[in-house]
Amino acid sequence: MAQPDSTPSDFRQVCLLMRQKVEALLLRDPADAKCPALAGVQAQTRTSLAIIDDALNRYAFDELSLSYNGGKDCLVLLVLLLASLHKRYASSASFPSSLNSIYIECAHPFAEVDAFVARTAAQYHLDLTRCNKPMKPALAEYLAAEPHLRAIFVGTRRTDPHGARLSFFDETDGDWPRFMRVHPVIDWHYTEIWGFIRECGVEYCSLYDLGYTSLGGTNDTYPNPTLKKEDGSGFKPAYELTEDLEERLGRPC
Repeated sequence: MAQPDSTPSDFRQVCLLMRQKVEALLLRDPADAKCPALAGVQAQTRTSLAIIDDALNRYAFDELSLSYNGGKDCLVLLVLLLASLHKRYASSASFPSSLNSIYIECAHPFAEVDAFVARTAAQYHLDLTRCNKPMKPALAEYLAAEPHLRAIFVGTRRTDPHGARLSFFDETDGDWPRFMRVHPVIDWHYTEIWGFIRECGVEYCSLYDLGYTSLGGTNDTYPNPTLKKEDGSGFKPAYELTEDLEERLGRPC
């Protein structure tokens, strides 16, 4: 597992650190990198940064929030968002002090996930609202309490349930509470997510080192059988999986 950063205590400095990580990633020569997916990671990173910048143009900072559950996809999104915030507000005298965010807990959360969310929320200065209700009522409650919010960054990808037809910006419909969903990492592949995390040296939840590739609750999430070691001694880490369509094999429901 990547070691925790010695992250600065000031939000501006945290955002600067993430910007430095992202800019260093983009400067690396794919031909010299140990990460085979680096060229793809760099291309996806540039696209995602452009989408985040678009969102920051459309909405005031206090109208934005992040859906954060400690998973690998929203972790990548978080780093990219913080990097973008520093680029946009670096010269501002009124740099934000924290980032609006919501953690919608699953019914049976892993202790490791809860601990990781709590630790990284403090580390990255997330103004985190926790809610243990199902997603729709959780969002309704959150937006009722924070009526100024107009858009939420979400780390959904194409291979996630209901992700296939999403675009970068999708307004909720039907009887869902009304807000814009922003999906900057929607087109990232599994190997690109892990390439970014490992190349940037970002700390991730320890369950991924135990063979979990997609995190849900303790009642419906297991190590990915594809990663089972041949000698039966356990499971390989999540970043050794290569196929998008095998990502959720540890979540049969």
